[in-house]
Amino acid sequence: MTKSKRRFISGATCPKCNAMDTMVLFFENNVEKVECVKCKHQMVQPEGAVQGATRQFEQVIGVFTPDE
Repeated sequence: MTKSKRRFISGATCPKCNAMDTMVLFFENNVEKVECVKCKHQMVQPEGAVQGATRQFEQVIGVFTPDE
């Protein structure tokens, strides 16, 4: 299992515990994940949503939208 460096998402609120500024973004086995450091709630970006948010001629890793 390979994990990348975790980066905090400024202003993000956890959908489970409603804590602000506790969400971190990281890659695990080449999958983009977001986790709350307070309650450990995790969200994974579905592959189809990443491809659907990418526009032609752009090199975007992924667009994470936690409200979906």
